[in-house]
Amino acid sequence: MAPYEEWNRIDEDEEEELQDTSWLEGKRDVILFCIDCSDSMLELYDDPTYEDLKTCHLYSALEAAMQIQKRKVLVGPNDAVGILLFNTTRKNESTSQGSEIKRNNFIYQSIAQISAPKVMELMQLLDAAREDPEYLRNEFPPVAGKRVPMGDVFTSCNWALRDGAPKTATKRVFLITDEDNPHHGVGGEKLITSSQTTLLDLTQAGVAVEPFFISTEEKPFDTSIFYSSVLLPTNLEDVDDDPDQPTSILPESISITRIEDLISQMRIYEVPKRSLFNVPFQLADGFVIGVKGYGLVTEQHKGSYKYFVDLGDKMEVANSKTIYADIDDDSTREVPKSEILYGMTLGGTPESNDTGGRIAPIGSRVFYTAEEVKSFRSMGLEPGIKLLGFKDRTELLFADNVKHSTFIYPDEMTYSGSKRTFSALLKSMIKKDKIGLALVLMRRNSSPVFCALLPQEEKPDETGWLEPSGFHLIPLPYADDIRSAPIDEAARASDELRNAARAWITKLTVGAYPPDSYPNPALAYHNAQLEASAFREEYDPESFEDLTIPKYDLIHKRAGPLMQEWKAKLLDDEASTIAVPTTGSKRKADISVSEAEIRQMYENGTLNKLRNDQLKEFLKSKGLASSGTKAVLIERVGEWLESHPS
Repeated sequence: MAPYEEWNRIDEDEEEELQDTSWLEGKRDVILFCIDCSDSMLELYDDPTYEDLKTCHLYSALEAAMQIQKRKVLVGPNDAVGILLFNTTRKNESTSQGSEIKRNNFIYQSIAQISAPKVMELMQLLDAAREDPEYLRNEFPPVAGKRVPMGDVFTSCNWALRDGAPKTATKRVFLITDEDNPHHGVGGEKLITSSQTTLLDLTQAGVAVEPFFISTEEKPFDTSIFYSSVLLPTNLEDVDDDPDQPTSILPESISITRIEDLISQMRIYEVPKRSLFNVPFQLADGFVIGVKGYGLVTEQHKGSYKYFVDLGDKMEVANSKTIYADIDDDSTREVPKSEILYGMTLGGTPESNDTGGRIAPIGSRVFYTAEEVKSFRSMGLEPGIKLLGFKDRTELLFADNVKHSTFIYPDEMTYSGSKRTFSALLKSMIKKDKIGLALVLMRRNSSPVFCALLPQEEKPDETGWLEPSGFHLIPLPYADDIRSAPIDEAARASDELRNAARAWITKLTVGAYPPDSYPNPALAYHNAQLEASAFREEYDPESFEDLTIPKYDLIHKRAGPLMQEWKAKLLDDEASTIAVPTTGSKRKADISVSEAEIRQMYENGTLNKLRNDQLKEFLKSKGLASSGTKAVLIERVGEWLESHPS
């Protein structure tokens, strides 16, 4: 099958100039670690990894924050990270930002672009806490006898993010605590209302809160006591239709039962859910809601390289810039982009006519402005999704998946009522087993495509996490993308051979495949070396472990005899000796000519009708030199035939 976008490719160097990069502005990620520093978080217990060592939940939370920061030094160097501790008596420094932070909330690290020295500072704190288990309690004394209202915590987070985070960035708060009822006692209801209000302010500022609740056997975490009524709902159900339904639904797996899982849990949320586009969804004339599109599959690459200028005492990044100049002008004048026209590689100069358009004489070049080229690509449409109709679910074939789908979700901030309308459409299509057909233009610089809207209801996956409800936007193939592949009937294995193969395959079958557990070895090796260089550590290449290498010893131990038995039966099977021609591979032409044919042609004086490769093949078979022109080759063949009469 031809590449999906090959028909839409523009080979000119000006392609980059035509790109609309405004959708990339919000690609920076900002994470504020908001960590509880109460007495229970500082309570010491035996370290599960190291003997004769004590640790606490606060140490594990700071270690998880450090690991995320170390990864971002490599994979997100432009991102920003900060750490805020609450329920501690340590006071902030007298800065403009510190004065706005509520009492008993301490900013350990202000939000700033990620850097190796910043991470090393946190590593030194953890090393000191490892040497002295009471170090964290002395550095961040907990508040005695009371707790900070969560409304104050959310307000402090809002101030910290407002002053330190770029407006266009993706902003998130990682909330880590082990207290499921922070407002027990008198006035709890008022504090819950205050928490809801301040969290709504935080959300309207574009901040998402990702909770990490620590639950242990001694102190289980119950989300229904407080956080289910405060955190925003994660479902699309219309709660007004069912008064008995809780106002928020939090997944059960949101509570971490093993503190050692905190780092792995954070890595799942480490990559932000950056929207690829935010467009209107037109259901009918005058009936529009807002949706956001999210990419489900992203290819991970090595970080981009930068050029630096050596200024002697320091190194500075060299910024590159592309300019267009009029080389025919003696002054080499820089040409503004507004004056640049795009055309074919051959022809003359553009001419204007009286109607305001442009005419191109025969044999001359046709020119277009950048805006015109963009309009050709988008066909004059504005970004958006237009619903065209519905079809049965069975109409969508597996072969229609020629490109990764995009997941769309309602955006209540753009159009009020989008969530309710989106939910109603989703539930109706699921009930009737229908799919939608839509015309989609995701961005201004893209081309419109026809897509299928495949509804997905909320359900837990194999790992227990909830798959959100929404629509999969599946680009449908054009006629040029479809190929009729020939179907050749190959040899069939016998039932005995299939049963023998099934025996060892069953032994080696694994359960769910967690991609996070098997990183790309090339990227992992590259990042490990960069990490060691950034933190001034020596890197031992022998210590690198490629997790994708199969465990051969375990494979042979589990299924070795069964594989040997299958191999023996395979060699005895008649079908295994049948050669099946492979399609798509070129067969090498047969250039051999028999000695009798060459002798006959020599006697007839027609050796010159043979090709060079045939003459060379004959000479090589006789152990003679095969270099030279065709006349030399013919002469050499004739000499051999004269000296070797038949």
